Amino acid sequence: MEVYNTMTRRKETFQPREPGKVGIYVCGPTTYNYIHLGNARPLVFFDTVRRYFAYKGYEVLYIQNFTDVDDKIINRAAQEGKDPLELSRTYIDEYFKDAGALNVRRADQHPKVTGHMPEIIKMVEALVENGSAYVVEGDVYFEVRKFAGYGKLSGRTLDDLLAGARVEVDTRKRDPLDFAVWKSSKPGEPAWDSPWGPGRPGWHIECSAMSLKYLGTSFDIHGGGFDLVFPHHENEIAQSEAATGETFVRYWLHNGFITVKEEKMSKSLGNFFLVRDILAKFPPETVRFFLLSTHYRSPLDFDDEKLAAAGRGLERIKTSVRLLTEALAKKTSEDTVAVTGDLQTAIDTLKASFDAAMDDDFNTALAIGIVFELAREANTAVQRLGETLARADREVLSKAMDVFKAFNEVLGVFKVDSSGNMIIESVSEENSGLAEKLLSLIIDVRQEARKKKDWGTSDRIRDGLKELGIVLEDTPQGVRWKKQG
Repeated sequence: MEVYNTMTRRKETFQPREPGKVGIYVCGPTTYNYIHLGNARPLVFFDTVRRYFAYKGYEVLYIQNFTDVDDKIINRAAQEGKDPLELSRTYIDEYFKDAGALNVRRADQHPKVTGHMPEIIKMVEALVENGSAYVVEGDVYFEVRKFAGYGKLSGRTLDDLLAGARVEVDTRKRDPLDFAVWKSSKPGEPAWDSPWGPGRPGWHIECSAMSLKYLGTSFDIHGGGFDLVFPHHENEIAQSEAATGETFVRYWLHNGFITVKEEKMSKSLGNFFLVRDILAKFPPETVRFFLLSTHYRSPLDFDDEKLAAAGRGLERIKTSVRLLTEALAKKTSEDTVAVTGDLQTAIDTLKASFDAAMDDDFNTALAIGIVFELAREANTAVQRLGETLARADREVLSKAMDVFKAFNEVLGVFKVDSSGNMIIESVSEENSGLAEKLLSLIIDVRQEARKKKDWGTSDRIRDGLKELGIVLEDTPQGVRWKKQG
């Protein structure tokens, strides 16, 4: 398996710290709003990475945090007249609803900043004691120039960073690049007691403290969006390695941006979309499929038509699984001649190709293409079948279904039932809700025509529906409809 390491800017053979085990830490959301599509991309991608390691037989320890105390949370709570910690708890609950809809599995641990103050304070103390950080009037700053490797993740020199950095002017800092690991409290803000007075953590220190607690002083994979490379992950590296003296992370993985009309999605531009608003228009499996349809390091351009196209592609896979299910429901006959030998050969080849795609830096786009190939091969085989199955054909079709399940175990585009079977609604089930809404709309149009005494339109709608097998009944309680016969 090869992964692209942001630190070295090249693909590297993955070698875990402990054979057969992998520790993964992924930066989660700051909980002051519902998650948007930009948040969803790393959630879905790293969930897929976790699934693939498990598929490969690894024992996976997967950690994803919540930043539940932060300037954004405090400001939002002030605007709404709410307690910041209560606001954060609300959005954590809402996060699980949206992530669950996208079939993102819960992490092994979801640490929250507010639940790890002793670990954070202990780490800040260690940095102060070894001279990597200094205290100014209750604030504690990490001294960037004391860490020789600063800039190694982002590939920038200190002079470059200083020239391009947007830093707050604070004459108390020894260097404009120094960053806060502990902030003294302001009136009305949440605060915790510390050796430097009441305050709260800086943004970067919290992920260092929580990842080290659950994964140790050095672990395998740290993930997040590309926007976190600098300053967040750069600062995590500096403070973690300054505190422990060990290499913090072996492999850094970062997903690309989501764009809208090729412009980065961001709240400042007002072109971001909440996941739950998208889910009101598109099925969650379609959204997940869309997010995995492009290689994770590439930009992913969003619009409704691209999501609709993803839905049409996913429907082709659904159709194949439905056809296999129907074929496997046929009776087995010893007199039937086997006709699916080509599918057997294709299954073995495509299974190996799928694994090779995912082994090549988690290339979900290529892996999905291989799922489409399996669907085509399975459809061709099913079309050759008669009314009964040869025993050999049943074995081949069952194997094809098992491979679909295995692929789905990695990609997670369909939820599964307690028996591990993919939950795929029939076309009629999927469309039934839409059909009822359309019928209701047609009836409303007819009622408007009747109010206007437009009997021609009213009768035409009634007669047209009758030809389609829908009978309308005008009653004192309103219009009722039923299927004819």
